[in-house]
Amino acid sequence: MRQLGLRGVVRGQKRFLTTVGDPAQERAPDLVKRQFTAIRLDQLWIADFTYMATWSGFIYVAFVIDVYARCILGWRVSTTMRTDLVLDALEQAPWARKHPQELIHHSDRGSQ
Repeated sequence: MRQLGLRGVVRGQKRFLTTVGDPAQERAPDLVKRQFTAIRLDQLWIADFTYMATWSGFIYVAFVIDVYARCILGWRVSTTMRTDLVLDALEQAPWARKHPQELIHHSDRGSQ
């Protein structure tokens, strides 16, 4: 979108940050070079963490996706933004695929 000069519309309340990068932390190398493609199952999994406003407040969602199959392998939803939310989603994914080998797991560089 940035390359095409497009931006999403932000309506309502100001957004707040869910991911705050720690500049003192060493960054893990980007093994996929921002090319999110795979030629087989369990070659590349991506993980993310996001939030959504609801009538009763914010909910937070963590998920892990197999890029080849385009399916969610692990996920959790919570009303609090805590570390165990993300860890639960990350722990669920390997059980869905019976501990795959030679896998690249990619996520952004955020930290909470």
